Amino acid sequence: MSKLYEADFYTWALTQADAVKRRSANELDWDNLAEELAALGRSELRELHSRYVVLLVHLLKWAHQPGRRSKSWINSISVARRAIEKLLRDSPGLQPAELDEFLDAYESARLTAAAETHLPVDAFPTTPAFTIEQAKDADWLPD
Repeated sequence: MSKLYEADFYTWALTQADAVKRRSANELDWDNLAEELAALGRSELRELHSRYVVLLVHLLKWAHQPGRRSKSWINSISVARRAIEKLLRDSPGLQPAELDEFLDAYESARLTAAAETHLPVDAFPTTPAFTIEQAKDADWLPD
């Protein structure tokens, strides 16, 4: 099975899924299955981080460019909030890591917001000027 894993991941995955469905433990590629399952978990964490970057970029742009505010920004903020809510609802095990991902995403968002607004990065605080609860609140926007 390890050779198939390296040569044809798609076929390997289908073969492994079939073996799991049939509860055929002796056909399972245990080491690679464990690695892929762990990768799935990390993927969910990366998705949370990515969603927070999008949300935070738009919140920072909203706060620092009041003259450029638009319905498009509000829509992007709303979509990001709903995506975060859904991801956390579908994978509640992410909740213990949520604050760390929010804070880590903030630095990326700060750099992205500076690049997109053409404002100096120093125009954006080094730590969020709002809480994670505010960022996720559908009725809140920074002034």
